[in-house]
Amino acid sequence: MSDRTMARQVLLFIWFLSLSSALGQVSYSIPEEMAKGSLVGNIVQDLGLDLKRLKSGKARIYTGDSAEYIELNKERGVLLIKERIDREALCGQTTPCALHFQIILENPMQLYRVTVEVTDINDNAPMFSKAEMRFEINELSSSGARFILERAIDHDVGRNGMQSYSLEPTDNFVLKFQNLPDGNKAVEMVLQTPLDREKKDHIALLLTAFDGGEPQMSGTMKIHITVLDANDNVPVCSQSVYKASIAENSPKGTVLTTVSASDADQGSNGRISFSISSTADKAENIFEVDPESGVVKLIGGIDYELSKYYQIDVQARDEGGHTDSCKIIVDVTDTNDNSPIINIISKSSQISEDSKTGTVLVIINIQDVDSSESGKVNCHLNENVPFVIQSSPDGFFSLVTYGDLDRERESEYNISVTCADEGVPSLSSSVTLSLQISDVNDNAPVFDKSSYEASVQENNTPGLSIFTVRARDADFNQNARVSYILEDSSVNGVPVSSLVSVSADSGVIHAVRSFDYEQIKDFQFRVKAQDGGSPPLSSNVSVKIMIQDQNDNAPQVLYPVQSGASVVAEIVPRSADVGYLVTKVVAVDVDSGQNAWLSYKLQKATDRALFEVGLQNGEIRTVRQVTDKDAVKQRLTVVVEDNGQPSRSATVNVNVAVADSFPEVLSEFTDFTHDKDYNDNLTFYLVLALAVVSFLFIVSIIAILSVKCYRWRRERMFYKSGANLPVIPYYPPLYADVGGTGTLQHVYNYEVCRTTDSRKSDLKYGRPCSESIISLDSSGTQTLTCAQRGKVINEQFDDQQKPPNADWRFTQNQRPGPSGAAATPEVAVGTGPWPNPPTEAEQLQALMAAANEVSEATNTLGPGTMGLSTRYNPQFTLQHVPDYRQNVYIPGSTATLTSNQQQPQQALSPQQAAIAAAAAQPEPPKAAQTPASKKKSTKKEKK
Repeated sequence: MSDRTMARQVLLFIWFLSLSSALGQVSYSIPEEMAKGSLVGNIVQDLGLDLKRLKSGKARIYTGDSAEYIELNKERGVLLIKERIDREALCGQTTPCALHFQIILENPMQLYRVTVEVTDINDNAPMFSKAEMRFEINELSSSGARFILERAIDHDVGRNGMQSYSLEPTDNFVLKFQNLPDGNKAVEMVLQTPLDREKKDHIALLLTAFDGGEPQMSGTMKIHITVLDANDNVPVCSQSVYKASIAENSPKGTVLTTVSASDADQGSNGRISFSISSTADKAENIFEVDPESGVVKLIGGIDYELSKYYQIDVQARDEGGHTDSCKIIVDVTDTNDNSPIINIISKSSQISEDSKTGTVLVIINIQDVDSSESGKVNCHLNENVPFVIQSSPDGFFSLVTYGDLDRERESEYNISVTCADEGVPSLSSSVTLSLQISDVNDNAPVFDKSSYEASVQENNTPGLSIFTVRARDADFNQNARVSYILEDSSVNGVPVSSLVSVSADSGVIHAVRSFDYEQIKDFQFRVKAQDGGSPPLSSNVSVKIMIQDQNDNAPQVLYPVQSGASVVAEIVPRSADVGYLVTKVVAVDVDSGQNAWLSYKLQKATDRALFEVGLQNGEIRTVRQVTDKDAVKQRLTVVVEDNGQPSRSATVNVNVAVADSFPEVLSEFTDFTHDKDYNDNLTFYLVLALAVVSFLFIVSIIAILSVKCYRWRRERMFYKSGANLPVIPYYPPLYADVGGTGTLQHVYNYEVCRTTDSRKSDLKYGRPCSESIISLDSSGTQTLTCAQRGKVINEQFDDQQKPPNADWRFTQNQRPGPSGAAATPEVAVGTGPWPNPPTEAEQLQALMAAANEVSEATNTLGPGTMGLSTRYNPQFTLQHVPDYRQNVYIPGSTATLTSNQQQPQQALSPQQAAIAAAAAQPEPPKAAQTPASKKKSTKKEKK
């Protein structure tokens, strides 16, 4: 039956655990006295969280004022034993015994409640407060007399607590038990067999207390009974149970009640004394009873939060040893003696001003250990704050936003949280929270004025500071940093940025260029002020700049027109009266205001007494009557002056003829000398043209001299070098290797340039890469590209020279100079040995003779004949070539080239001749450098 009950309890506990988890609360059950680090439970799995959430949310355990017996392992997500748990020290006799704490997570804030039930183990044996008890019992005590024994104390609970007692021996006494209101049992020793002092005056008993744990534990107490002589009446208490109540924190000496008892005996046997028996709740240390009067008083401190009631066992004893007992049940009433305790679990010290309504700032736990109304707590905030406090049934309060926040209106709040209970009188506690409001960019810059106007003198210096625009931003730090930007616009088709600029930091507006009032009198533009927030906010303002006029323009005379080509004169008849209007000087000034007010003065005149000029209108009138003595030719110089500071002026010459007829005027003005007034602009253009012509002339002279020097140096290099004489190149139109085994292929032409010192240097084969090679043979023509030509040359010209072919070798007699004088038969037929190399004198003589013959041949050959290169008509045969063309001798070489007379000459078509002529224009040959020529060329380059 016990196994079924245990199974039902386990199933009920599992159901309760699953129900708690679903409600956001987790419960665990562990035995007491577990070792440190023991596993309590997997909180991550039970709450449906993950390890990352524990770490990111800074999970922690909040236990309030209680000691922390459980710790949270964030790495594993489990709860572990932090300190050894003694259930008896933690909860005493209270069951069930549980630890309550909360797990707090942040970002977002979350709170989970965890309950850990601590189950009891049998780790405490029953104990008696006294090692022995002594009784004096009258021998006349009747059967059934009761003697209260001290109860054993077992700090364990349930089955592990006190279960049974045994008394040995049982000859005279037996044990009886009475159930008490608190669930405990009172142990009484009942006399079963009457005592006989004459048989036995002292009895020793052993009281043993057993618990129900496994293994079972026990405690003992010795009982010594002294049998007294006859006293046949026992005291009798008036009530078996007394009830009293007392308020906590009552002062010492407060009377609870008075117990009374009666004894029918007389004398000393009827005198009763009262005493308090030892109890488990140590009531004897808190209360006392007067031995004679039975008045029960308070002698210690009493606290409702520690114990809500007490049970006092009072024993009434006469001097004969007879006793009776009664019980006093003391109820402790609660008073409001504890103020609420405010614990800040989580707090945000800063919040953005754009936070939404209902944002949680602070989580507070309020605890009041009082009961009933005294334990109910209400919290409120100070006035005029955009926050409210929200409560929950388990004593947790949340401070949340309620309304809009504005850092510009209030950047910091000192929030006073006051919590008061409902006791009488009410007790309260308060805490002040400081909260900073962080800024967001919600305010655009605002200019000091709705529009700006400023003026600046024309002809200002570029970069002049005109004035300053200023805008302010109510935000903070970077969001309040204002930058000024000139908005794009145009003034009369010109970008405003070419007129003014604005400093991005200070807002100072500078003139980019000098202004001219005559071109622009005022202009408007807009300046934008932009803050440094993200995204930035901006505002703009209209700015008007007015240009102030300066006297920077001289008057301009419109009439009379000044012209150097002809003489214009005003005719005044000799019969003109005083005030006769001769003419009127008309002038204008492009300035404005008083700078454009013009005045006219007569500066110089042939006869100053004859004419005058109107000061304001410029009219020239006669002052007196014209006479015959007045000269015909009159010259007036009129000054036109403005009213500026400083003033500017212009002069005009007016020619006046005093005559009655035009012929008279004409005869007088034919020899009129004109002043030589030169136009400054015309002079400037003439000087500029002269300078340009001079520069071009000098450049032309330098270019001509450079070309001359270049040609002279080139001529000197190729024709006047004594140590390195060039060989006149010759390009045979057709040479063939009859046997096909010679060093020269018949389908190519080769350019050979050697010097008198060629035997001391390498042979250079020059070929232009941009031209094709024209090859002529009996079968026709063929054009090879530069790449093909290079390939063939690389294949044909190896490092080691092939032996010459006798078929195309010239005979010794055909060579020019002394080297061809002595010819042997072997050489003539091409079978003899290679000839000895010629001396340098022979080489020089041959070259000079060849040069002279070339010069004569060039002069005599006309179009269609073969000259010095293949650019001439290839139809010219070898018989027209002088002897030196058939005896080509390369100085420093043992090879002799002969023309193949057996190859027939084939005429080319005009198209082929043109191709051949275009491809046969080689670059000028370069003589191979000897060591001597290299030294001379180096010296020339240094010069």
